Amino acid sequence: MLTGHRTWVFERKPVILTTGTVGGPFEANGEIPEDFDILHSDLWLEQDSYEKAHKVLMEEACQTAIEKAGLQKEQIQFFLGGDLINQITPTSFATKTLGAPYLGLFGACSTSMEGLALSAFLVNGQGANYILTGSSSHNTAVEKQFRYPTEYGGQKPPTAQWTVTGAGVALLSDKGEGPFVTSATIGRIVDMGMTDPFNMGGAMAPAAVDTIEAHLKERDLDPSYYDLIVTGDLGHIGREVSLDLFQKHGIPIKEENYKDCGLMIYREGQPVLAGASGSGCSATVVYGHLLNRMKKGEFKRMLVVATGALLSPVTFQQNETIPCIAHAVSIEYGGEN
Repeated sequence: MLTGHRTWVFERKPVILTTGTVGGPFEANGEIPEDFDILHSDLWLEQDSYEKAHKVLMEEACQTAIEKAGLQKEQIQFFLGGDLINQITPTSFATKTLGAPYLGLFGACSTSMEGLALSAFLVNGQGANYILTGSSSHNTAVEKQFRYPTEYGGQKPPTAQWTVTGAGVALLSDKGEGPFVTSATIGRIVDMGMTDPFNMGGAMAPAAVDTIEAHLKERDLDPSYYDLIVTGDLGHIGREVSLDLFQKHGIPIKEENYKDCGLMIYREGQPVLAGASGSGCSATVVYGHLLNRMKKGEFKRMLVVATGALLSPVTFQQNETIPCIAHAVSIEYGGEN
């Protein structure tokens, strides 16, 4: 059911049946290693390129979620996913292995919730019984494309963020014990004229605030309805910008209930500058750490707002500004569907 201009409320409450999360060595040394299903000791994953390793991350995450559900890959009716590499080739090649009908998505670092929103919409409309959705990123593959190969040892400003090596997927179904996907608010492009590719958090913060404000208004909710509102990868700088904007807009967000995936995945002391980023950031933190906490009863309702900076090396070279977007999905737990 459409509520307002851009929010879907899912009356059938699609179920997140299982998840699969995979990480690299930097994530294994981070704050939440116990919430990954698979952790690798090196960035190559026994492949001969970082892009091929990126593909393996998604393959393993998908296979893990399928095995947890006791299903065969032939039972997956659709796969919706994407990543940050040109033409989302790691996801496309991983889907070749999976063999499922495929809808490739690109929302930069917002892809995780873009996929979850669309998958929930399909299940809610009885368009499928089993859908896989997810996103991934690989630190060295992404750095090579968007900035410089890590071998160059280029220095970064303190506003920069560390790209997560990881993949996270969710397997949605029309039945199960939950958690349930209850609504989604689709983002719109917000471009504040920023051009610095090393300050993604600051660029994306207004988009996050715009989507959160629309979600609360269109669902007629106070922020306190959610035990946790979590953004994808604003980092330290983007989070502070968003808090200033909430205050300016009169939105009573409590800091203690407002978190960021980019500030959860790594521990203090890791050289991540302003925090984590990457399409695999929100995917691994939400589908691993946060859903595990939810299932333990630590909280019942959360709003996940994945943020994306929709730039490319081409647009940067053409001196374009950075258009940003954020998609919000509410997840709740308790009872049977």
